[in-house]
Amino acid sequence: MFRRVLHLPPRRSALILGPRQTGKSTFVAQILPEGAWTVDLLRHDQFLRYSKDPALFRREVEERARRGVRVVFVDEVQKVPALLDEIHGLIEKQKLRFILTGSSARKLRRGGANLLAGRAATLRMHPLVVEEHGEAFDLERALRLGALPPVIAAPDDDARTLLRDYAETYLREEVQAESLVRNLGGFARFLDIAAAQSGELLNTAAVGRDAALAARTVSEYFQILEDTLLAFKLEAWRKGARARLVAHPRVFLFDTGVTNALNRRLTGALDPSMRGRLFEQWLFLECRRMLDYAQSEARLFFWRTNHGAEVDLLVEKHGKLRAAVEIKSTRRVAGADLVGLRSFAEDNPGVPRFVVTPAAEPHRLEDVLVTGWRDFLGQFGEWV
Repeated sequence: MFRRVLHLPPRRSALILGPRQTGKSTFVAQILPEGAWTVDLLRHDQFLRYSKDPALFRREVEERARRGVRVVFVDEVQKVPALLDEIHGLIEKQKLRFILTGSSARKLRRGGANLLAGRAATLRMHPLVVEEHGEAFDLERALRLGALPPVIAAPDDDARTLLRDYAETYLREEVQAESLVRNLGGFARFLDIAAAQSGELLNTAAVGRDAALAARTVSEYFQILEDTLLAFKLEAWRKGARARLVAHPRVFLFDTGVTNALNRRLTGALDPSMRGRLFEQWLFLECRRMLDYAQSEARLFFWRTNHGAEVDLLVEKHGKLRAAVEIKSTRRVAGADLVGLRSFAEDNPGVPRFVVTPAAEPHRLEDVLVTGWRDFLGQFGEWV
């Protein structure tokens, strides 16, 4: 059991979105008060009953409310989006608190469901952050196997099996069963390429050529990954919002272990290039998760010039850049590693600059702070 850092607003309804196996149901089960009523839409009998007659759900909730039930938990609500209309009315009339979980905001929106705006807080649950691991956190294992709770709790061989099954499960259940795409073979080819290019600049035309898909279809598939929280975009930073919109983003899959499973790299040694990409992906994801849990207004970007100078991560809040960060998996940092940060400083003087490595005693190199990831994340928590 892991102690999660996600906090629900007291006495208010909440919709928790997140990929399968991130621990949504387990988390809610731990905090449900005695006497709460649970509806599990992964159970075929309950799914069929409420799919055929969503109003039945309202009648049953009203009856339980008369018996004293004040909290209702609905697991995987996206499977019957029409229930959200019933829940909306029940929150208003019965003053009940609903805790809902789901893995696909896209399925909810495509079903025409209202997302309870103003009636319920919408929160996200991710794989584990370092704080939730506790003292047992192992960076090398995180780079290889990721941070899904069942994977963390399993021995290495079992963890690899879980990850292989997980990749297949999403193709079969989350995509096919939820009817998010029609061309399952094309999506499978796309997902392999998306995993191989995780962290690279998004070029839908190039991905389309490799996957034998139209660029428009590739864009739609990337949107599916975002809507199911299976991937996150890191936008390019420019001075001015208009310029940001025309730059190609980078796209990261949501978990290093799932990325490795799709790339068939769960065993064998990691070469320096792959290890560097995984370390960068892991650190970006850790920061992205921390922002969500803090409900912060800070944003993350990367910076790149037409000449190829690049900074891996920028932290911005309320219009001010708090940090420019280069991410290096090597334990030794030399002047040659600061090219991007030097170029960035010419156009953006005064922004604190960092190089983050797997382990380092903090020290200065050309007015750049070289530091280990633990110290950096501590400072990041103060910025957000």
